[in-house]
Amino acid sequence: MSKVIFITGASSGIGKAIGEFLNEKGYSVYGTSRNPEKVTGSVFPLVALDVRNPQSISEAVAEVITKAGTIDVLINNAGVGITGPLEEIPAQEIKNNFETNLFGPIEVMKAVLPQMRAQKSGLIINVTSIAGYMGLPYRSVYSASKGALELITEALRMEVKGFGVTITSVAPGDFATNIAAGRYHAPVIKGSAYETLYGNTLNEMNTHVDSGSNPLQMAEAIYAIMKTPNPGVHYKVGAFMQKFSIVLKRILPDKVYEKMLMNHYKL
Repeated sequence: MSKVIFITGASSGIGKAIGEFLNEKGYSVYGTSRNPEKVTGSVFPLVALDVRNPQSISEAVAEVITKAGTIDVLINNAGVGITGPLEEIPAQEIKNNFETNLFGPIEVMKAVLPQMRAQKSGLIINVTSIAGYMGLPYRSVYSASKGALELITEALRMEVKGFGVTITSVAPGDFATNIAAGRYHAPVIKGSAYETLYGNTLNEMNTHVDSGSNPLQMAEAIYAIMKTPNPGVHYKVGAFMQKFSIVLKRILPDKVYEKMLMNHYKL
């Protein structure tokens, strides 16, 4: 029997690309969407799931296990972007971002782990972000939520290794998806101290996403990890300079790296 793959946030973007690719490879793919009834043309079944709702998570995981008998691979992909000067982002929007990008994925992992422990096998792939490796101006909340998921991955990986379960993370760079349209943008406030600099940075960030890589690259990377006997702790997928920026952060003095980022964002 083919392995059962469970992908959160699979109605569009990277999640959809991964699901379609793995479906073509013969895997039994189940995706999730907050409103699956509004999604047309999906080549794999979608179940209702809102990562901010623990009951929704439990019901979705139970539904897939009932239908498929197991979950072999969880791809924790659901996430949302957020931009803005930290001083001007409403506290509720910060909390919502962490609910979606961190607390939700944690709850999904907690929901599938009993099944994986029982079958003494399983793979969890957390989709994070290259932005999670550094604090980026006007993306502080996003960097923090994705960076926290990277560390959760490291810790939980060690906790469950003895049960036959493997956990890893994949950090994408900029990909041509609809994340820019779906992210929360703090408004550019007329007369704000951040008006000009944030406005310019926001335009540049949206341009990077619009001209980003093909999401198929992420699907191929996920597939390669699934075929690897002993997956590593972290993977990065994206343009060379985006991946190289992580290396530079590791080797450059903090202030030199900070200056490099500020020059890049014209701050």
